[in-house]
Amino acid sequence: MEKLTFQTEDGAVDFYVLEQTRFNGKNYLLVADSEEEDAECLILKDCSKDEEAESRYEIVEDEREQDALLTIFEQLLEDVEIEK
Repeated sequence: MEKLTFQTEDGAVDFYVLEQTRFNGKNYLLVADSEEEDAECLILKDCSKDEEAESRYEIVEDEREQDALLTIFEQLLEDVEIEK
């Protein structure tokens, strides 16, 4: 499982990438806060511009967008159960 370190206003935070997808022209990551089976997950959207050197991710908070992406991630991760 790939580990990424994100820089936030509060410092560095590590997330583990479970899956990635592209939806409506945007890249998304399903990440977990640990490698444990019952880890908390977030969906992150790549909000960076094409000319930016580094990716800039934001947490997906819109429920409709979350629901659509959860359906996609559940299909991609057949052996993983995702609870909302």
